[in-house]
Amino acid sequence: MPFKPIYILTAAAVAAFVVGGCSEHVPAEEPVRAVKVITVGADGMHTGAQYAGEVRARVESQLGFRVAGKIIRRSVELGQRVKAGEVLAQLDPQDYKLQADAARAQLAAAATNRDLAVADFKRYKDLKEQNFISAAELDRRETALKSAVAQYDQAQAQFTSQGNQAGYTTLVSDVSGVITSVDAEVGQVVGAGAPVIRVAQDGPRDVVFSVQEDKIGLIKPGSSAEVRAWSSPIRAQGTVREVAASADPVTRTFAVKVGLDGQDALPLGTTVSVIAKALDRSGVQVIKVPTSALRRDGQRTAVWVLNPKDMTVNLQTVEVSTADGNDVVIASGLQPGMQVVAAGVHVLSPGQKVTLYQDRYAKAPGQAHE
Repeated sequence: MPFKPIYILTAAAVAAFVVGGCSEHVPAEEPVRAVKVITVGADGMHTGAQYAGEVRARVESQLGFRVAGKIIRRSVELGQRVKAGEVLAQLDPQDYKLQADAARAQLAAAATNRDLAVADFKRYKDLKEQNFISAAELDRRETALKSAVAQYDQAQAQFTSQGNQAGYTTLVSDVSGVITSVDAEVGQVVGAGAPVIRVAQDGPRDVVFSVQEDKIGLIKPGSSAEVRAWSSPIRAQGTVREVAASADPVTRTFAVKVGLDGQDALPLGTTVSVIAKALDRSGVQVIKVPTSALRRDGQRTAVWVLNPKDMTVNLQTVEVSTADGNDVVIASGLQPGMQVVAAGVHVLSPGQKVTLYQDRYAKAPGQAHE
């Protein structure tokens, strides 16, 4: 039996494999992770509610021609400063000049008829005094004179009106300010009263910004606000002058206007930050945690809270109120004294054991700096 030893070795190998496969599998232990924690406590707000606003003129005039016509010239450009009485644009005046000429001719004809009626009445009056005509004939001449005078007055008024119409073909600025909008160009036919040029009048300035519905009730006319320019260190104090009575149909926000003093006037169109004193929470004691401590768990926001007794972590649902710099303000869910994981929140699991992270580069107390 030369092959017997091989059979014996093969059976022994199979038996060893079966025994090894039936042995109980021991799961690997979950690693103990080092985490950074912070102790929750009351802290003051460092930033107030800031809103982005724009500097605008308190009064903006939309100027248009008082008659219809075709624009043949525009004398100003967007952003240009104009003075009261300066010509802004011109309509084709030809038709209005012809109408004025026709009214002038009618006035001349009415003047001739009036003068003729005056002469006739004077002559017939002399004849009446000599008893050559009756009183009824003189009355007819007097009536004709009154009619001629009325026709002359009508023609004169018509001539004045047509002259004004011709003058209205020139658009003149009645205020001093800056051109903020050009709504019609050369060659365009515009109707009477259609906006052509908008002028921001010189004088007081307003800062306009929008406030959400849940905050608008706190802002009242007369309350103070601080305005800070984005592109310069300029700061100005203003007063809430107007609060919109209705919300914007698209953004559902309310427009608020803050009036600026003349000496604090900023250039038109300047982008600014507005801090309304009625909404300022600077210094208010709140509970804050870093944004890195937050974890989204389904539809809720949570943080990992450390249990110092057994050094495990568990999720705690919180409600975020607002932001304060790089921190978030917690409205509910945390109490002062709790220890919250500040970093590495996405690699933890409920009940997991952790250790406190030790910065190996941190210097021991009393160690001198190199």
